Amino acid sequence: MGSMIVPMEPIHHVDGNGDPPPPSSEPDSTRPRRRRPKFPNMAAVPLVKKVTAEFLGTFILMFIQVSSIIMDEQHHGVVGLMGIAVSVGLAVMVLVFSIIHISGCHLNPAVSIAMGVFGHLPPAHLVPYIVAQVLGSTAASFAGKAIYHPVNPGITTIPSVGTVEAFAVEFIITFILLFVIIAVATDPHAVKKLIAVAVGATVVMNILIAG
Repeated sequence: MGSMIVPMEPIHHVDGNGDPPPPSSEPDSTRPRRRRPKFPNMAAVPLVKKVTAEFLGTFILMFIQVSSIIMDEQHHGVVGLMGIAVSVGLAVMVLVFSIIHISGCHLNPAVSIAMGVFGHLPPAHLVPYIVAQVLGSTAASFAGKAIYHPVNPGITTIPSVGTVEAFAVEFIITFILLFVIIAVATDPHAVKKLIAVAVGATVVMNILIAG
């Protein structure tokens, strides 16, 4: 009937032999390209919220670290160095997943300074970040002292190496940590979804080699 609408069939081009042409090896420009996830944009987050996230994140990290060391000492080494390293590494990984979109999850003055040098932290935010991190770690230490009173000697600093050796070890593990963080944060081709795993694993390795 004249009023019926017949769906149009797709037109297939053929060559001189009646065969369809081979598929083109060129990419389809009409197909949307998958973009790599970028580092979270924190420009719209208020500074107060960023500083609060750094304070809470540093508090949680330091409290877990102090508590795991105390538990290892109180239970006669049942946790062990591996257990302490894994607990701290997992804490870092969870915190990165939780607050990286808010403050960047630095949790360390060295990280904040490095991010500022590479232009990923405004200069006006550097001092508030460091103050929040210092206050968070101090509060975590007092919380551990209050909860596990009297304080177990397992969390005291007892030098077992010389000053030069201690400085060298701290320099190396800090360089490794900052190298991983800066590489993932500044390289546009890095897999941003794995930054938490990369940083957490780096912390585990650093604790295993430096204690």
